[in-house]
Amino acid sequence: MAPMAHEEQEEQRGFSFELCRRNEYLGKQGVKLPGFLKTGTTIVGAVFKDGVVLGADTRATNGAIVADKNCEKIHYMAPNIYCCGAGTAADTAFVTEMVGGQLALHRQATGRQSRVVSALTILKQHLFSYQGHISAALVLGGVDVTGPQLYTIYPHGSTDRLPFGSMGSGSLAAMAILESQYKENMAKEEAVALVAAAIRAGIFNDLGSGSNVDINVITKEGVEVRRNYEKPTPRTYRATGYKFPPGTTKVLTTKVQDLRRLVSVVEGDSMEE
Repeated sequence: MAPMAHEEQEEQRGFSFELCRRNEYLGKQGVKLPGFLKTGTTIVGAVFKDGVVLGADTRATNGAIVADKNCEKIHYMAPNIYCCGAGTAADTAFVTEMVGGQLALHRQATGRQSRVVSALTILKQHLFSYQGHISAALVLGGVDVTGPQLYTIYPHGSTDRLPFGSMGSGSLAAMAILESQYKENMAKEEAVALVAAAIRAGIFNDLGSGSNVDINVITKEGVEVRRNYEKPTPRTYRATGYKFPPGTTKVLTTKVQDLRRLVSVVEGDSMEE
């Protein structure tokens, strides 16, 4: 007797596009679909003689509202690898955390330092499988046995390896600074000043970028985190409150009402505890 053939259902991988096809159909029927939420960020990376400098602004926006004035956009991935994220905050945070966990397991299994190209490969394959529906534009930088490396990763999974790069809504202003002032084999502090200037350009020329400048310097000796390295837009007013002298606001009418007439007292048993 021949064995019965069982139809094996193919395992579904990656992103499900059923809702995308549904939304496309509804749009053709005249249904007005919600628009995309505007995001804003300026993230920058530059390679110098002995390592990589990463920089980011600290403004998180929710449409036209500033949701957080001092958020962290430079994410830890490995002791020698960090990643700047632009786009949706949840997407950038969870994607970098997921890949950081895989790199940690790989270090435990091999006993070797994580390679920057390993993080790059995992990130771009994951983003490509979702076809850009994960809103994460990344600047990946690190130093391993092959030397300092810097990559830009787009939400669809395409990548570039460059001596300097910028992503986010303020990237055009930042790139203008990088292209005009970048030099090969720069010293560490020279590269830090360049990255900080590029972030400031994004802060002053892009409404979605703002607040402070964060800097991370990665070398073979370790990582130097310079949180709130610069504050180019400090508050210029007192936040302790305002004191106005009596009579500043004119009183138009005054009405005094005796509240005792509105209260009636009824005698009765006290409430039990």
